[in-house]
Amino acid sequence: MKDWSEMPLGKLLRIKHGFAFKGEHFSDRGDYILLTPGNVYPTGGLKLKGDKETFYTGDIPRAYVFAKGDLVLVMTDLTQDASILGGAMLIDKSELYLHNQRLGLVSHTAEIYRRFLYQYFNWQFFRDQVKASSNGATVKHTSPGRIYQCRIFRPPVSTQKKIAAVLSAYDELIETNKRRTELMEKLAEETYREWFVRLRFPGHENVKKVKGVPETWDNTRFGKFCMLKRGYDLPDKNVEPGEYPVIASTSIKTYHHEFKVNPPVITTGRSGSLGTVLMVHSKAWPLNTALYVKDFLGNSPYFVFYTLKGMKLENFNSGAGVPTLNRNHINGIQMAVPDKDLQSRFDSVVVPLHNQKVQILKANAILTQMKAAFLPRLLSGKLPVATLDIQFPPGMAEELNTEPTASSHA
Repeated sequence: MKDWSEMPLGKLLRIKHGFAFKGEHFSDRGDYILLTPGNVYPTGGLKLKGDKETFYTGDIPRAYVFAKGDLVLVMTDLTQDASILGGAMLIDKSELYLHNQRLGLVSHTAEIYRRFLYQYFNWQFFRDQVKASSNGATVKHTSPGRIYQCRIFRPPVSTQKKIAAVLSAYDELIETNKRRTELMEKLAEETYREWFVRLRFPGHENVKKVKGVPETWDNTRFGKFCMLKRGYDLPDKNVEPGEYPVIASTSIKTYHHEFKVNPPVITTGRSGSLGTVLMVHSKAWPLNTALYVKDFLGNSPYFVFYTLKGMKLENFNSGAGVPTLNRNHINGIQMAVPDKDLQSRFDSVVVPLHNQKVQILKANAILTQMKAAFLPRLLSGKLPVATLDIQFPPGMAEELNTEPTASSHA
């Protein structure tokens, strides 16, 4: 600990503001993804949403295209509780992401190691410093000057790399697990499309069709396929920490000590954001901004889930101002529903994939908790690593072998 030194961050780094890209060129397709604070997980790291990304189709200023390995800091929060402000992400690919306003590109001296700095930015101790110096009554903002005044307790670079190696090992394992779950989800979705969209289910060659649809399938209305119900009110002030996910229109918002619905819980956005369909394999509390499947009416929950995902529910917006999904507008949709035997055979394929995904997500939750416990002890020096023989994780080892030791000041 004697070789650790305390100093303001301004002595070690500089921060470059992003560019104000014009909204008229925003698109749901394109070659470049426009990064925003919403692309950062609350615990740090790059968060992408697949087909929900914002792309940019206008002229691209080359000075605002991120390179692989760039360290990016959130300068403006998304919410009043400042849960994202000060968080950071490392860019994983070159020539793909654009440096938008409200994000800062960090350059640094050789006295600080980039991955160590990334972990420091995602430490609550640093976040608290940023929050304390930020301004804004509703949405919090910070600036490079304020960041420069934040303090850091800095060990030698060799120790920084060892600390970063321990924490990066957790990050890489968590990310590998995320990719595994994404592959499982893609496999399940492709199975659904192959069986029920292209109609190439097992034995389809021997099935008689009427107007292109297997004769054993039921021609019915959506309202007789499953029953959607509005979620339940739960003001933020009434939330008490617990184990049950609280599901908003597009994601799990928080966790509460009470639940309203037994698993599996399938939801889609009702108000504000439409089109996202979620399946949660635990007791949960769907919020009033979501609709949930109250009754599967004898159908497989997994078949219902993938059917809802394929319906593009965002196209059924009935709100003049705030996007709103009206159940009455979709209950009359005509649809062909496979017989229960085929749905059961579909379950035999996708249920094991979902079960594996659940186990991997549980493992990731444990890994995240372990990292959260180690991070403050490592970054504060309470858990010494200077004398330990620590092996660098693959991603970090590759980086050390290919990139410069520092990034010059912008």
